[in-house]
Amino acid sequence: MKNASNDYICVNFCFSMTEDKKKLLTDLEFRVRQVMYLCDTLKEENSRLKSDLQVKNKQLTETTEQLSRLNTKYDSLKMARTITAASVDVKIAKTKLSKLVREVDKCINLLNS
Repeated sequence: MKNASNDYICVNFCFSMTEDKKKLLTDLEFRVRQVMYLCDTLKEENSRLKSDLQVKNKQLTETTEQLSRLNTKYDSLKMARTITAASVDVKIAKTKLSKLVREVDKCINLLNS
């Protein structure tokens, strides 16, 4: 509603609420607060879980790298044992050694090209 000086006047409508409506409003307010609390709780849990996931992913990456290094060492030890073992057939040792030399030659060729 406008008055003569073109200022806006705000009109408040007051009405009396019945007890049922007050109870419903109070109940609604309580439930909204519960939902807000649950939302905050879930946000905190989500943040914690994301942090835990990052830690686990880092651990998994480190463990995978360690496994790879250990497999490489194991293969090297297996090769050394095959070559140095007295009970091993010389032909098998020569074959494995030749294979190893070919792999090294391939690597050198790749580095040179």
